[in-house]
Amino acid sequence: MKVFASDCTFDYSWEEVSTANWRKYCPWNDKSPHVMAVDTLSRRIEPDTGILRTERLITCQQNAPQWVVSLLGGGTTSHVYEVSYVDPASKKVTMCSTNLTWSNVLSVRETVTYQPSKTDPSRKTDFSQDAKITALCGGWQKVKAKIEEASVERFRENAKRGREGFEAVLEMSRRVFGEQRELELRQQQQQQMVA
Repeated sequence: MKVFASDCTFDYSWEEVSTANWRKYCPWNDKSPHVMAVDTLSRRIEPDTGILRTERLITCQQNAPQWVVSLLGGGTTSHVYEVSYVDPASKKVTMCSTNLTWSNVLSVRETVTYQPSKTDPSRKTDFSQDAKITALCGGWQKVKAKIEEASVERFRENAKRGREGFEAVLEMSRRVFGEQRELELRQQQQQQMVA
């Protein structure tokens, strides 16, 4: 098993980050063209806790090295199952995902969290990501190690692009929501002047 871990801080509030998270794979993010579709399978608020639980299926264009595709077979489309929890009381988003494609030979379990930053909780959000990657190909130790190493490296590259893309989504969200707030404020002022 190989582990990939990454942390960073976004210069956006937890409210902005947790809202923009649902737009992570929208056209504003030009760093994730491999994501073909995001389908929401279920969404509900847990009555006892107020936690929003969402299950999604993410469909991607496979980006694996050709030697891995040749060895393992399969097509160019892959699927990831994601369960997320948004806890508004503790201000924490937790997303857990696992691969469905090639799951008989490769297990990828990722956990991502977003929480208000310890240094500036009203204006910044801490991001933490870890992935446990395990090749399940029995006694082929060299092949297993190569698959895990290639997977971790691919994960590292995708994580960097993912953060850059999410920054673009956050920036656009702030601008769009700011413009919307200004429009609503002007409309309220106009209504008050008429009344």
